[in-house]
Amino acid sequence: MTDITQTPKKLFIKTYGCQMNVYDSERMAEALGTKGYVTTENADEADMVLLNTCHIREKAAEKVYSDLGRLRPLKQAKPDLKIGVAGCVAQAEGAEILRRMPLVDLVVGPQSYHRLPEMVEADGKVIDTDFPEEDKFEHLPARKALRGPTAFLTVQEGCDKFCAFCVVPYTRGAEVSRPVKRLLTEARDLVSRGVREITLLGQNVNGYHGEGEGGGWTLGRLIREMAEIDGLERLRYTTSHPNDMDDDLIAAHGDVPQLMPYLHLPVQSGSDRILKAMNRKHTAEQYLRLIERIRAARPDILLSSDFIVAFPGETDQDFADTMALIREVHYGAAFSFKYSARPGTPAAEKPELPGEVGDARLQELQALITSQQRASQEAMVGREVGVLYEKPGRLPGQMVGKSDHLHAVHVHDPAGKAGDLVRVRITASSTNSLAGERISG
Repeated sequence: MTDITQTPKKLFIKTYGCQMNVYDSERMAEALGTKGYVTTENADEADMVLLNTCHIREKAAEKVYSDLGRLRPLKQAKPDLKIGVAGCVAQAEGAEILRRMPLVDLVVGPQSYHRLPEMVEADGKVIDTDFPEEDKFEHLPARKALRGPTAFLTVQEGCDKFCAFCVVPYTRGAEVSRPVKRLLTEARDLVSRGVREITLLGQNVNGYHGEGEGGGWTLGRLIREMAEIDGLERLRYTTSHPNDMDDDLIAAHGDVPQLMPYLHLPVQSGSDRILKAMNRKHTAEQYLRLIERIRAARPDILLSSDFIVAFPGETDQDFADTMALIREVHYGAAFSFKYSARPGTPAAEKPELPGEVGDARLQELQALITSQQRASQEAMVGREVGVLYEKPGRLPGQMVGKSDHLHAVHVHDPAGKAGDLVRVRITASSTNSLAGERISG
């Protein structure tokens, strides 16, 4: 057994991609902490470098290989340095990473990272991309790493939707929901240590079906139960699929004060023909009617979404349908990408559109989203909002936090501290944030 009373070993983690990876990086750091590792922000002083990868973005694997190449001089200078690749690229590439990059010591998939403490002490190269039957969360140490007054909590992993463009079912596996009792215990522990806002995470979070009292619970029921935790002021969840927005979850947006008025609900396209090709299993009209029901339950909700342009076979009319949907919904924010093939997915077998077509469409779509985001933020000027301070700002006496609608807000408040939940009057809007003045709290 490792003596962790010795000089701590330094761990540098680079996190790619989504919020679930941020959560996973925190849990991996905690697992490695049982072997004496403490985190550092400087890779040059690290005893171990761990790349926690994501396979969603374009050319994700090549970006990881590029980063590994930049680590070669560091490995040459420190031969005992351990280098690991974790996450979805690790799952997808597997042994190919070790073949292409001999400097790598270990490769671990997202369902096996609870085994990291054993992997770092093994002799020789190690690869673990299994989908183990045991619950990895049961084998992880108690939560330690807190990012201030907010925290992520994974409630569900994997996806059964099999969208034609997506690798998640292959890298994260089938949908699995964590038991209610364990989630409530972890949430209460987080709140007892100062967390005031929890974001519930899942690749398909609103498909949650964890075992609880009386059988399987929905996400709506879980949210209602978590809202009863004394001291938990705010709840959010991401990422959702339109087909799993059931009546109870929609109603929770109007019934549960702790559930913040923000929803990320990806649609990907406004064309029924493209939605069918993507295997989304819903139409644009069904999505629009769903938005109407959500806004009826919570009229002030801010919506964001994901869009893919230039999906194989997308015509000018298909793209026009997407733009029409965006104009009808009017989003407060969105993530948008030009389609790029993911090896092993059904869409990867189809011919891609010319690059210049995708570039032009993406630019046009992003211009529309930017204008809607700007209008949404400007509409906040003069309004009073709740802001949870997360950290000091760059200017003296400034605090930075998130509003109910997930806007970043800067407030001059020399007496403020992280964890304060205050009322703020919004005074100005800038490119990606708001400014305000504290009025109470």
